Amino acid sequence: MRIEFHPDALAEYQAAVAHYEDRNPGLGARFILAIEKALESIRQAPERWPILEDDVRRRLTRVFPFAVLYTIELEYVLIVAIMHCHREPGYWRRRVYER
Repeated sequence: MRIEFHPDALAEYQAAVAHYEDRNPGLGARFILAIEKALESIRQAPERWPILEDDVRRRLTRVFPFAVLYTIELEYVLIVAIMHCHREPGYWRRRVYER
């Protein structure tokens, strides 16, 4: 199943990569790897990960305090947020209704 990003989710993914890379060169690449592994596991088995709210599912990453929030659409998986787990919970909800 293909994966598509909500534009805001893609922007926060890119911002997180830049943040980690600024903190320590190479850390941004490690963050990308963690997210890419999570995305691949979602692509392979989208229904495997638990429902967080309504039809939004959550796949936690390893090492980094982030979760990939997504919905399963008819022809693709929509990434709603690349969410930092310790900041502002629920900010992503409006994105679910924009799809």
